[in-house]
Amino acid sequence: MRLTTTTNVSVDGVMQGLGGPDEDRSGGFDRGGWAIPLLDTETGDYLNQVYGRAAAFLFGRRTYEIFAGYWGAMADPTTNPIAAALNSRLKYLVSTTLGDP
Repeated sequence: MRLTTTTNVSVDGVMQGLGGPDEDRSGGFDRGGWAIPLLDTETGDYLNQVYGRAAAFLFGRRTYEIFAGYWGAMADPTTNPIAAALNSRLKYLVSTTLGDP
């Protein structure tokens, strides 16, 4: 199995998720999920391919907690390649603090 990561990093080294402006403002970071306004069709197509090729998903605690609220929530996940992949593939969690995922 091959491990592929997707990481959002700004030119000045800020790593942050794709969520909206209120996602993870911890540590005094005031921009939340800064990447969403920068996504274009080409980026969306690429992400759909990356998620579609995944055999399974490996999450840290924070990302797991963000995503877990969406699994099974979409009425027809087959209309969204990322939702279809997340709803149908194994998920692994790496956490020392999450007791009962």
